Amino acid sequence: MKHSYLALFIAASLTPNFYAHAAQSAANTDSIERIEVAGQTIKSQGLSVKGATINGPFGDNLALQDIARSVTPISSELIEQLNITTLQDVLAVSPNTYSASGFGAPSLPTIRGQLGELFQDGTRRQAGNNGFGVPLSFNSVEQIDVVKGAPPVLFGSSQRNGGFVNLHSKTASTDESKGKVKLSAGRWDQYSAQVDYTAPIIKDKVGLRVSYEHLDEGSYYDYSGTKSDSLFAALRILPDDKSSWDINFELYQVEFTDNAGINRPTQALIDDGLYITGQGVQANGSTVPAAGSIVSPTGQVKIDRSTVLTDPDNQNEATTYLIHSIYKRELSANASLKNITYFQHLQREEIAQNSFVEIIDGADTAQNRTELTYRWNSDQQTIFAFDVRYNKVLGYSQFTTEADLPIDLTGPLSNRRIPLTDAQKARLVELSPGVFVSPGGQYDLDNDGSGDFNLSDTTDSRSWQTGIAIQQDSDWGDKLHTSVGYRVDFYDVEANDPIAPQGQVAASDSINETLHSGQVSFNYKLNSDYTTYGAASYNEATSNSMAGGTSLGSDNTISAQNFATENTLVEFGLKYAPTDSDWYADGAVFSQRRSLRNRDGSNTGIRTTGFESQVFYDAYPYWLSAGYSYIDARYDNSASSQDSAQVIDAFDNSRPDIIAGTGVGAPSFTAFAPSNRQVQGIPEQSFSFNGNYSINSKWQMGFSGLYTKSYPLDFLATVKIRDQYTLNVNTSYAFTPSTKLRLDVNNVTNQKNWRPVFEGGYFGATLAFPELPINAKLTLTHNF
Repeated sequence: MKHSYLALFIAASLTPNFYAHAAQSAANTDSIERIEVAGQTIKSQGLSVKGATINGPFGDNLALQDIARSVTPISSELIEQLNITTLQDVLAVSPNTYSASGFGAPSLPTIRGQLGELFQDGTRRQAGNNGFGVPLSFNSVEQIDVVKGAPPVLFGSSQRNGGFVNLHSKTASTDESKGKVKLSAGRWDQYSAQVDYTAPIIKDKVGLRVSYEHLDEGSYYDYSGTKSDSLFAALRILPDDKSSWDINFELYQVEFTDNAGINRPTQALIDDGLYITGQGVQANGSTVPAAGSIVSPTGQVKIDRSTVLTDPDNQNEATTYLIHSIYKRELSANASLKNITYFQHLQREEIAQNSFVEIIDGADTAQNRTELTYRWNSDQQTIFAFDVRYNKVLGYSQFTTEADLPIDLTGPLSNRRIPLTDAQKARLVELSPGVFVSPGGQYDLDNDGSGDFNLSDTTDSRSWQTGIAIQQDSDWGDKLHTSVGYRVDFYDVEANDPIAPQGQVAASDSINETLHSGQVSFNYKLNSDYTTYGAASYNEATSNSMAGGTSLGSDNTISAQNFATENTLVEFGLKYAPTDSDWYADGAVFSQRRSLRNRDGSNTGIRTTGFESQVFYDAYPYWLSAGYSYIDARYDNSASSQDSAQVIDAFDNSRPDIIAGTGVGAPSFTAFAPSNRQVQGIPEQSFSFNGNYSINSKWQMGFSGLYTKSYPLDFLATVKIRDQYTLNVNTSYAFTPSTKLRLDVNNVTNQKNWRPVFEGGYFGATLAFPELPINAKLTLTHNF
């Protein structure tokens, strides 16, 4: 269309001369001159990554083929087309992003077999404790960039290094008014509504955008649901032609369900839905679930997949608000400045009937990063960054008395509930009437040389992170580009016990650490269509507890191990982005070593090698994409642990016709010796595909699918999730250019698929998550 407008403009500009010349010719020859104006029709529907611009991680305004990393930018059009509503949905389009269920509410992405970080506008958001945390609203999101590998030096030292997702906030318009209303209704009483409107306050100077989303969703799963409200506001200020200032605010409140899936994941459960009945019994004869309980099987039944480990009396809610400020200014022809400021406050409370407690009584995070970009000449550019991040967390936790394997889900709700005994209460501290949590430190009340309390993640901690980074980007002719970066982060951390037992001096400790990271990469243009690249990075990261806080160990000190997670990446790739074609493709091979935080605070080394590729074609009336992943994830001669060694440990051998149990009892925490075994819970191969066809200008039809190869659910590989696939279809019809109705039908073949519950495989022998059966959603969108 741009070419068409240009041709018409040129023709209009020449009109007076044309008429004069035509009149002269007519007078002389009576002939008529004819001019043809030709234009090129733009066929792109905005559903390919090819033309995307990437801002933040490696600099600003970078084309995808110029970034020496595997990246999948997901535009707002692609978010709508793929019906992305949770972080798990990105696996539909980005290779190597298969994830566990995150207890039904994933708060972090999973990339290349490990939890990744969540950024928004270039700053790290508060998220879950090892993936379990507050659900994410996409009400504020305009674009999603999925990047493989540890965050670059500009983003700094963090906690999780498999990769990261950078969310780009919606921005306000300063030149036009527009809005959108979106209503949806789905199976199991799932309803949502969103209103989004932007308008200039001062034409070409100041614009405002407001977006509100409400969710009221029932669930296929028993005693489950989500209710949430998100209010987002964006202000854009353009003081002059050299600067811009975007200020964003989001308030998010949610009530949601901690869904642990189905326990006792035997191979019979995974393959045939057969569940072994019988409540576990403690050595003292009690049927209250507890460590070491043993199940005498009473039968085997087909369990309804909606029967999961939930409880109608559980309390689980959270409130958070975030503020982002992004100021950019062109200082001169060679220098530019960017300042990013972020603040987030989070409160969360979960009190579950199975004795699990996590209460964040206030978590505040503030960060400010200033980036100065200086272009020495047309070939050399340097980015300097100074970054300060403050994090303060007051939180209470208790997970030491949970016991899932002894529970018979087919029995009454009382089977699932764990009232604490007096002996258990004595090893905890009463936070409020009837609510017991772990103290934030260990105490020896009877002076016998061992601690008398159960520890979890309770903490009152604060940390200062100060980082200095430099990145040098160089062009060596028309074909070769290199980038070298280094960053140093200084940590000042303090942790205190906020709820010491009566009569005890609260434990506390502090630590100062210095962490380093570096990166080097190259891009080489083979020709106008093909670019090859290589990248290497080294990153020292931290291990934290809930909301990014730091808890004391059993010796009442902050473990230096929390700052000893070394991560390395080597990656080579090829990108195909032809200027005269509607195709885009890339592929990458990688070797990545990283550390995984265990439940006890230690770190386990994991090494992954693999290959990933993505292909896009976008030309009206067609759109297609496909992604393939191969990953070999293994423990790097490193130890691991599980809630129980294997599921058969929960059962005795009284019914060998059902299961040959070992009678060890469960849960029974098991630490495995260092090994190079395959990491559980990660499919070695996966393949995703998506497509859309416009039958005419009003009617479209689309599809998507995901295939994952068989993989072990537990460390010893005694139970496997078989090869499985999911197929989805959708269709939309535009009644007017502004009003569209869309129908999504997910899992159309009604596959009975499974997924791990928790990242890192800790509950691999204990829990498995049943994915949703066939379901449908109807969405009405009106633009105005």
